[in-house]
Amino acid sequence: MTSLNGKVALITGAASGLGKAIAELYAKNGASVAIADINQQAADATAAAINATGGKAIGVAMDVSDEASVNAGTDKVVAAFGALDILISNAGVQIINPIDQFAFADWKKMLAIHLDGGFLTTKAALQHMYKGDRGGIVIYMGSVHSHEASRLKSAYVAAKHGLLGLARTLAKEGAAHNVRSHVICPGFVRTPLVEKQIPEQAKELGISEADVIKNVMLKDTVDGVFTTVEDIAQTALYLATFPSAALTGQSIVVSHGWYMQ
Repeated sequence: MTSLNGKVALITGAASGLGKAIAELYAKNGASVAIADINQQAADATAAAINATGGKAIGVAMDVSDEASVNAGTDKVVAAFGALDILISNAGVQIINPIDQFAFADWKKMLAIHLDGGFLTTKAALQHMYKGDRGGIVIYMGSVHSHEASRLKSAYVAAKHGLLGLARTLAKEGAAHNVRSHVICPGFVRTPLVEKQIPEQAKELGISEADVIKNVMLKDTVDGVFTTVEDIAQTALYLATFPSAALTGQSIVVSHGWYMQ
């Protein structure tokens, strides 16, 4: 494994949760990191905390579902750091409902953030990664739900499945320009996004919150343990530092055995 010294990483949804953990670990390993988030104040605060510990970071306001916002934010990163080597497409939300009650507006919002966001940030990043065949690495934050389904999550499951196709296509198209791609597929991680789901699913399924955790979220793991943000950050570091295109277009499941490929 090599370090990330001299590398520039743009991480979306990085003011909290998985994105924040990846940004912090990347900075510790020498990367300059752009904390992209729809909440500018939160992005700036996370960047300031990284800088205070000796890292190098900037906050960037970015709505990943808006092309102009994505392009402007990406250009800001390149202007600040001089290049773009790694994109982590991580921004996401969750809305749960059965299909027959799922509002079309909510469906469109979910796909816009998860799937359109992946496409728009990739397209913007490639403008810089393709120049002179500089190359780079694009990592999408998928889910175990990139491979299987759960009730109440039709839009989320559809979007996460879609990221597999995007990553695999990019692996083939980007190879000529030294660009690689991957999808990290976590199991349940106790981020704010998952914490919010626990009472929502308890209400929708008519069970206790403890039963949601034990019998819904963790029932198919081998040890009944949540995946951690550190687990996902370490996986993102491994993929970003792998030395060759022997590893590209891959889906890496990190789920305590919930799903095994």
